[in-house]
Amino acid sequence: MISKANLKFLKDLSKNNNREWFTEHKKEYEGHLAEVVSVADEVLSLMNKHDKIENESGKKSVMRIYRDVRFSKDKSPYKNHWGGGFQRATKQLRGGYYFHIQPGASFVGGGFWAPEPSDLKLIRDAIAADEKGFRKIISSKNFKDVFGELHGDKLKTVPKGFDKEDSALDLLQFKQFLISHEFSDEEVMSKDFPKKVNEAFKAMRPFFDWMSYALTHDKNGAPLR
Repeated sequence: MISKANLKFLKDLSKNNNREWFTEHKKEYEGHLAEVVSVADEVLSLMNKHDKIENESGKKSVMRIYRDVRFSKDKSPYKNHWGGGFQRATKQLRGGYYFHIQPGASFVGGGFWAPEPSDLKLIRDAIAADEKGFRKIISSKNFKDVFGELHGDKLKTVPKGFDKEDSALDLLQFKQFLISHEFSDEEVMSKDFPKKVNEAFKAMRPFFDWMSYALTHDKNGAPLR
């Protein structure tokens, strides 16, 4: 379980984001990190029943709390949240799972944050060729209930190589393809939080499976090498 004290630690860290405070509370940090790793281990065990995940352990999935401030105006040395990810195994299974634990702002997410130009072209070609199939996935009751809408930065213009009259233009303009589900603090601290995280990740599968096919086949349906 993620304890109430764990979320309080993150709140306190946000107010005291400096090395002196963190050093004084290092043992407390290590105890709370162990809670997060334990939850991640349980989620990983559940996920391996329905997907192939590269991560060897929950510990391997949890990101460092230390911020890279080299290119940031914000020089706060620590993140004010726990974050981690699970990567699908093999080149045929695309998409990554992400979890974020932060007081009042916890969520899980997945999708394609910054696809390479060649991958973005494959996705757009697939949407143009199978608009009905893609819309069916993102408009399904389960998708709507869990994730709401598809999110991500979009072009204001028509993507190069596509028609402005294309009925799928609203989808073709996406530069990112992201989905997420929020959790309350009460849900995060509940015993069945790992199960709920797994259920949300499992609900991503139709979206990921469609994208995986799009990214491993050309517009004629031939497998890419």
